[in-house]
Amino acid sequence: MKKIMNEKLAISTTHPIRARLYDYPCFTYPWHYHDEYEIIYVEEGEGECLVGDSIVPYSKGDLFFFGSGLPHSMQSPSRCEGMPEQCVRGVNIQFEKDFMHYSISQYSQFISIRNLLEESSRGIKLSLPRAGKVVRLLKQLPLAKGAEQIILLLSLLQTIATGEERKCLTTPHYTPTTSILKNERMEKVIAYLNKHYTEPIGLNEIASYIAMNPAAFCRYFKENTGKTLKEYILEMRISYACKLLTGSRMNVSQICVTCGFDTPAHFYRVFKRLIGMTPTLYREQME
Repeated sequence: MKKIMNEKLAISTTHPIRARLYDYPCFTYPWHYHDEYEIIYVEEGEGECLVGDSIVPYSKGDLFFFGSGLPHSMQSPSRCEGMPEQCVRGVNIQFEKDFMHYSISQYSQFISIRNLLEESSRGIKLSLPRAGKVVRLLKQLPLAKGAEQIILLLSLLQTIATGEERKCLTTPHYTPTTSILKNERMEKVIAYLNKHYTEPIGLNEIASYIAMNPAAFCRYFKENTGKTLKEYILEMRISYACKLLTGSRMNVSQICVTCGFDTPAHFYRVFKRLIGMTPTLYREQME
């Protein structure tokens, strides 16, 4: 499992917004997460964005919105290093997770923004026209101060929430593990599951892996994840199935086996319970 860094930003209730223009030869920041929301607009550049359990390409005109605690990393092609003609340029905005919390959570006028912030927990991508309102607001934010900057951010969020078509990036049942990973023993368990979740995993096997008896391990795992080991593994398998259904040409039977299910009937039953539709219908709707 890739090592994840908990970034601490210089943002507080007295200075809730950090907005800046960026211009680099390439993105170099590692796989990380932070409590704050983050918006990255790519005016120039191309590469891949790692977010949660997904990898998506980015190019000029793309905007990414990452929710609080969502692991992410913008990756530039390795060929960009040392090549001055290659660059990434755009706007970066970060704001505290409790930004105007009472107003946004209580007032009906903010329902669109509230829904947008909830969606950002899975990561959001938009492709923007260069001359559109969102881009104009993005470029004004780093130059503004005080109340003007807060008003511009609210206007930006409202415009995104009610206007541009957007795409959620992580698979439907992705669960951020950032709080879990603060526990060293639990980090070892999650790393093991990430490597072996498509294989048969016995309770005795994984309990002994961290030197616990099975009963104690069951309690420990449920306390740290809120789920049983079986539920957690099934969700990992279904998330992987969703990725294969949208990103590969494998048929449903092949995906069933690849994800670790013994029978198609079991796969269909679990998929429909967690996703709310059959694998075939999910693929059709995502195409």
